[in-house]
Amino acid sequence: MNRRDWLKHASAFGLGTTLVGASGVHELLGQQAECVLIPQETEGPYPLDLSRDATKFRQDITEGKPGVPLHLMMTIVNVNNGCRPIPNARVDIWHTDKDGVYSGYNQPGANTVGQTFMRGIQITDSNGRVRFTTIYPGWYTGRVTHIHFQVFVTSILRATSQLAFPDAVTAAVYRTPLYAARGQNTSVPSNAADSIFRDGFQHQLLTITENPTTGGYDASITVGIQAPLTGITELEPETGGQFVLQQNYPNPFAASTTFSFTLKYTAFVELSIYDMNGRKLVVILSRTLHTGEHTVHFDRALHGLAPGNYLFELRTKNAAGEFHQCKVMTVW
Repeated sequence: MNRRDWLKHASAFGLGTTLVGASGVHELLGQQAECVLIPQETEGPYPLDLSRDATKFRQDITEGKPGVPLHLMMTIVNVNNGCRPIPNARVDIWHTDKDGVYSGYNQPGANTVGQTFMRGIQITDSNGRVRFTTIYPGWYTGRVTHIHFQVFVTSILRATSQLAFPDAVTAAVYRTPLYAARGQNTSVPSNAADSIFRDGFQHQLLTITENPTTGGYDASITVGIQAPLTGITELEPETGGQFVLQQNYPNPFAASTTFSFTLKYTAFVELSIYDMNGRKLVVILSRTLHTGEHTVHFDRALHGLAPGNYLFELRTKNAAGEFHQCKVMTVW
């Protein structure tokens, strides 16, 4: 499949569901003024799935590695819905250090197996945004400067692509003392000469501005992906490594059921039931709970639920942020 083909495999409606908010700020950042789908690219030879490690859900991905500071903001929007922001999507990024070395692999000139620098995961906020604190990537033979990323919506991979940097900014960075020893990338001197970007990179080009406070740069981009429309869909949002929500048991049920979940960290927890139009009907639990396994008994008669399908949602809030996940249950 050519990398300019649309991402074709939007999932059908099904039973693992959640609520995607119908409202949201519709903003496009950087140079992108139209609603476009991000071109799909190869994930390259050095990806790592760190989503099971809660410590990798982080803004600062440098792990103390030196380099010109780079503050990256990405806004994830839905091209199927007028480019409205997508909250609660998972964004994974990875790139090289200033010397063109990836973490986690034995590669030419460096063995970094077991290391995780310049890799991180963030969950988009209500405006579809994630922010990373990192450094300007270095270069390696055969590729122009770039950042890899993937976007997951409810654990479904929706986009794999790469971010490009303005050639003039890259040249200026590589003249600075931290990068000067390696100098300019003579193997691939521009985006147009790159094997990945040579067929077009305008929708992957970061908007870069100098940041006088850090002595580095701020970078921003809007990433359009294909996701289901607002409403109730088959999505189960990412939990940021904060908790594991089990299916209620029994399910279906007539009289009562039990909800079970495990918290990785102490958090304020709300467990609620919604109808299939997204209206909140019952708040079963609303209080702070500690790390560990928890069960909540639910008696249908006390709340007057009619037979049918419902959603139950677990929402947590602590210093790491706010996370939620929903599943479907059936009342006989």
